[in-house]
Amino acid sequence: MTRRIPRAGEGKRGPEGYLGYLVRQAHVAVRAAMDKALADLDVTSPQFVVLTMIVAYPGVSGADLARLTFLTPQTVNLIVSNLVKAGAVEKSADPDHGRILRLQATEAGEALLKRCKARVGPVEEQIAGLVGREDEKVVRRWLAAVGAKLVGER
Repeated sequence: MTRRIPRAGEGKRGPEGYLGYLVRQAHVAVRAAMDKALADLDVTSPQFVVLTMIVAYPGVSGADLARLTFLTPQTVNLIVSNLVKAGAVEKSADPDHGRILRLQATEAGEALLKRCKARVGPVEEQIAGLVGREDEKVVRRWLAAVGAKLVGER
């Protein structure tokens, strides 16, 4: 007898599923929604995250950016190279360590990030709309605590 595969939110994909699986399921769904929202800007969700962190932390190094974004250094290098070619990011040598490159968003990069945020905003609103304001604060604290507990500083 063939069993029906449960949809998201049902069976082991629902409230009785493993927490780790449910977090992954949520991550994959959010990434797909973000990629769809950003598609006409020719920006992927990893590019959006990298650009967000460069704007949030001007002068960040590639190694620190990899840690911030949970991407491999090789992936960050590729994304940064593409953002540099697009004129969204510029590199400068660290004044104390010549081999370290510091990353900054250009004016064009900041404008691109603003357009990206406008596209991603409705996705964020959909997610936040699943819970009330106070529950959203609890979820945010919980997700941050999971990251702090399981990842730590790599």
